[in-house]
Formats: sequence, structure tokens, C-alpha cells
Amino acid sequence: MALPARLFCDTSFFYACLDPDDVNHDRAGELTREAAASAVVFFTTWDIVSETVTLLRYRIGYKAALTFLDEVKPNLRIAEYGKGVHDAAEQTFRQRGRGRRLSFCDAISFVVVTTLLDHMPCLAFDKDFLALGLTVIG
Repeated sequence: MALPARLFCDTSFFYACLDPDDVNHDRAGELTREAAASAVVFFTTWDIVSETVTLLRYRIGYKAALTFLDEVKPNLRIAEYGKGVHDAAEQTFRQRGRGRRLSFCDAISFVVVTTLLDHMPCLAFDKDFLALGLTVIG
């Protein structure tokens, strides 16, 4: 199955790409190679960039965080948004966060994907995006 021309990327995907010990590392590499061969455009948010850099720094080290910033981030399209997305994400968090483990970053991603990016499919390895009803490739 060919990948779509545009994909939204979650922290779980980026992390798996850069941590050789991650259970999804091999799959992340396959998806990355397939995306490169098909000239897929990767979208994300500054929130995910921040979360990814922090996770890489804490779990793997400074060098991995810099690798992401230097080699991955320049190739991403960062979805810009305003206060309305924060307000909608807060509502999403309030409505859907009580019964499940939902980060505020995931709530922002949900709003961005469903309102600004026309329900773009997502590269993610955690269950949060699926639980929110997003289309996930992983």
C-alpha cells in the first residue's frame, strides 16, 4: 500500500526513528524510507517538536535531541495555529481526557489534524491517536 502524499507525525514516530532500542524502530525506518521514495511531506506542530526533543534528551541524550533538530526538523512542515486551537484542545481534553490517558499535546494534535489539516493520516505508534478516532499508519 502506498503512503499518502501528506502525513502528520507524532512524537512516538519520531522517537522510534531515533531510538534503535525502541520496539517500533524497524517499522519507523521502513516508513521513513518509503516516505522518502514517494516524496511524502511530513507535517507536525511545534508542540510535538518540543515533546520529541525533550523525550530524546531525557531518554537517549543530548546528541539524539540535536540530531532531531538538525536533521529531521528542517524537513518538516510545522502547522501554525492560533488561540482557537488551544481553546478547542482544552475542550477536547476536558471531554475525552477523563476516561483515558490523554496528553494536552495529543489534544492539540487532534484539533490540528481534524480542523486545519483535513483529517490527514498520522504516523504514530501509541494508541492515543487511534483512541481519538484519527487515521493512523504505524
